[in-house]
Amino acid sequence: MSLGYAEKLSYIEDVGNVGMAEFFDSPQILQEKIEQLAKLIQKSKHLVVFTGAGISTSCGIPDFRGPNGIWTLQREGKPLPEASLPFHRAMPGMTHMALVELEKAGILKFVISQNVDGLHLRSGIPREKLAELHGNSFMEACPSCGSEYFRDFEVETIGLKETSRRCSDLKCGAKLRDTVLDWEDALPPKEMNPAEKHCKIADVVLCLGTSLQITPACNLPLKCLRGGGKIVIVNLQKTPKDKKASLVIHGFVDKVVAGVMDLLNLRIPPYIRIDLLQIIVTQSLSSDKKFVNWTLRITSVHGQTAQLPFIKSVEVSFSDRQKYKEASLDKQPFQLKRRTVINETFDIKLKLNFSDGCGCPCTQINIPFDFKVPPKCFELDKDDIFQRLRETAFQDLGCGQNEVIERKVLSSPKSEVTVYAIVSNVKTFESNCLSNGDLKWLKDGVNGTETSKKRSNSRKRKSRS
Repeated sequence: MSLGYAEKLSYIEDVGNVGMAEFFDSPQILQEKIEQLAKLIQKSKHLVVFTGAGISTSCGIPDFRGPNGIWTLQREGKPLPEASLPFHRAMPGMTHMALVELEKAGILKFVISQNVDGLHLRSGIPREKLAELHGNSFMEACPSCGSEYFRDFEVETIGLKETSRRCSDLKCGAKLRDTVLDWEDALPPKEMNPAEKHCKIADVVLCLGTSLQITPACNLPLKCLRGGGKIVIVNLQKTPKDKKASLVIHGFVDKVVAGVMDLLNLRIPPYIRIDLLQIIVTQSLSSDKKFVNWTLRITSVHGQTAQLPFIKSVEVSFSDRQKYKEASLDKQPFQLKRRTVINETFDIKLKLNFSDGCGCPCTQINIPFDFKVPPKCFELDKDDIFQRLRETAFQDLGCGQNEVIERKVLSSPKSEVTVYAIVSNVKTFESNCLSNGDLKWLKDGVNGTETSKKRSNSRKRKSRS
């Protein structure tokens, strides 16, 4: 995980506030406050959630002000914490996924985040209902046409600098830039304007896991007060805005949110990560036209020079093991060159070994090879395939499932490009954390509509690769 952003952001902070003490409400008081919060959310017409680093600590990403936070350790001269898994494999936690369900239920109207970990977007919060005030470590943006590209790897720069890639829009082609702010950068109007708009009309602004000390972002929740809105703060440390809040809860964010979801009779959905890759088979005839020279490449959908962060190695075998030698590809770019007789047909069998942080060791893909039969182009409905993969992965409680979503045929050089969707992680959540069984008092549902523990059909955001 790159900590450059955190180190630079510390310069605009008052270091005297680093390492603040943590407070915990007693179990009885915590339970009462969770009930109060659930009632506020039940009655709300325009709920806005404002999040900070505290909602991602359970995902293996360190916060800033906690006992083991980045700024706390810097102040004490201690080494910075090591992430428990690669940054690009961090998965949304219980709170992230609860917010997804609240949004799907029509309760949550907008999310404002100070985090750059990309977990809200990865969880399934629609981009149009999310303001990422400080940027996204996995997002590139085109300064010319405004297109955004959500990557499966951490973008190599910060400070709104040019990256090594270009906009894929044929009418544009401008150089892309990263979206993570450096310490001297102002908050982008594209994120700040909708955040202000929604805070002004919010009847509840729920602040989760944030110390509310970085300006001007920390003042956004206050904008609901003029219209009669209420502020709720869930954080282990005290904040400068506590006196303005109608309710302050000192407890772990995940526990508080899980309790609220129980009371609202809403189920926290699982997180199922689907990654994409493309397999390219390029063919050419030998000069005597007796053999086919072919090259197999397993590459990123973000460009053939981009790394495939979720694949560690590839084992290649063939249906006719006696005639064709197996190969092991353990360095990127994954590429294999072979020559075969023109009239032979066989299957290329790939075992894709996943990198650290994935939920299972590997997946397998079979590729039929027949030089004489031209492949057909097609593009299937990505959303339908993603939904089918998620349902299968949830039923199996495991990953490794894969399906083809697109195939293109190029004439020069003769190539077949096939895009695969692969389930690489499955993470489920148990929200039933409250011990008092008679707390389930919301019989009439939320906002006058009946709620159900059965998950509604997912609505997925279309994004560019």
